[in-house]
Amino acid sequence: MSGAVSERAEERLEIDARATALVVVDLQKGIVARPAEPRPPAEVVRNAARLADAWRQRRGFVVLVRVAFAPDLADAVRPDADDPRMVRRELPPADFSELVPEIGPRPGDHVVTKRQWGAFYGTDLDLQLRRRAIPRLVMCGIATCYGVESTARDAYERGYQLVFAEDAMTDLAAAAHEHALTRVFPRIGRVRRTDQVLAALRP
Repeated sequence: MSGAVSERAEERLEIDARATALVVVDLQKGIVARPAEPRPPAEVVRNAARLADAWRQRRGFVVLVRVAFAPDLADAVRPDADDPRMVRRELPPADFSELVPEIGPRPGDHVVTKRQWGAFYGTDLDLQLRRRAIPRLVMCGIATCYGVESTARDAYERGYQLVFAEDAMTDLAAAAHEHALTRVFPRIGRVRRTDQVLAALRP
């Protein structure tokens, strides 16, 4: 996306925090602790926390998504896949699903617990958004091509308008992150930096 296109699009971008949910994907201890590219998880957490604070100050709806499983992993997806990590699952650490303290939750936040990459299937996320008549989502989190992209594709198919805070997300591999940002997200929403999202927020 060229700078000129980005600037023109940014001029038209206004975000009403009361009609837009901030959806923060999987910023939990067990995932933030893993290596990531192209930016470190600590930078993602800082930018996501800035967004969450701005939403809370405007009484916007903050959704904190986490992934968790039953103690015996009976509710974990086990596909017939080439990647052995998807078939042979090990028990995660006890604090794997705890949200990092920089993110929350804070009073008024809504926590969604999912059992797979996407945050819509088998959860109350769509219900909570529609009951509040929220048509737009700003998305961030880890990992870009897994939790964020899966949730974004489901949101797109449900008719939500999307904005992606690209420097408030990262991936297991830089190439996967870049593919989502340049090939997928521009077709279903707006890709911006955290500062641009904050600048577009209505006071």
